Amino acid sequence: MPAIRISVQSAPFDIADELARIRTAGGSVGALVTFTGVCRDEGGRLVALELEHYPGMAEEEIGRIVDEAASRWPLSAISVVHRYGRIVSGDEIVLVITASAHRDAAFEAARFLMDFMKTSAPFWKKEHLVGSEAGGWVAPRNADDDALQRWRK
Repeated sequence: MPAIRISVQSAPFDIADELARIRTAGGSVGALVTFTGVCRDEGGRLVALELEHYPGMAEEEIGRIVDEAASRWPLSAISVVHRYGRIVSGDEIVLVITASAHRDAAFEAARFLMDFMKTSAPFWKKEHLVGSEAGGWVAPRNADDDALQRWRK
């Protein structure tokens, strides 16, 4: 079983610190894959996103997704950090790091984790638009659901 770290937090995270933590987690690390999701400004119309989550359930669901990835690929470590609260454009929202002896497993696992977190983890996003207090809630995208089909074959 790989070393696993899951954190759902409001505070920003330090990517270098997270990488250092996962490199010392043990196992045979020949590949580290990172994915960092950043709050976009959507062409200058978005000031921030406000992410809400279901405490406890969010961590549990991310844990379930992480366990599934660990059962599919030979990973030595997995780290998932997901923020909530008001996140301004340009700031990081989510970080996924996978470590494995070989790159294919690390790449596939990272993509799997993001595809499932995007659709299954209980987070909701509300837009804060330039020139107004708040926009609407962000609706699920069909493309995110379509990405899951790759893993269900």
